[in-house]
Amino acid sequence: MLLAQAGLLSGLKATTHHQVLETLRDMAENIQVVDNIRFIDNGKIITSAGISAGIDMSFYIVERFYGQSTAEATARYMEYSRFIK
Repeated sequence: MLLAQAGLLSGLKATTHHQVLETLRDMAENIQVVDNIRFIDNGKIITSAGISAGIDMSFYIVERFYGQSTAEATARYMEYSRFIK
């Protein structure tokens, strides 16, 4: 919501928690709001669909910058089996 209010999502795809998808759609017509997806990577801006989706997004970022083995090691340390492949 903050990114939308700041105009940073203009022309981009975005997602958010399912309970406020319509609110995000109403905030700006120039944002392509996507549901049923955990996170969306627009390059410089990544949005997620809530708290647990934000955890998935965080592992995605770790993997992007540090590689799959580091992301999986982090997931094992956190006992977050959802991410371990």
